Amino acid sequence: MATFEIRCEVAGKVVRIEARAGARVAGDDTLLLIECMKMEIPVPAPAAGLLEALHVVEGEQVEEGQHVATLRT
Repeated sequence: MATFEIRCEVAGKVVRIEARAGARVAGDDTLLLIECMKMEIPVPAPAAGLLEALHVVEGEQVEEGQHVATLRT
């Protein structure tokens, strides 16, 4: 089994969490949405697996490269 540290590609605000910790997700499923410059940028799952943890909450400001979720395949 592999573990992925999922990181934001942009800085912004978490506007919606699409998947909850403990959920099974498919590759490219949207885990959460980041608002950046009035656009919503999805943060996708890099592979199918179990979303072990979310490290952010809705409304939180995040930085580019921040670890936002952990996925186990």
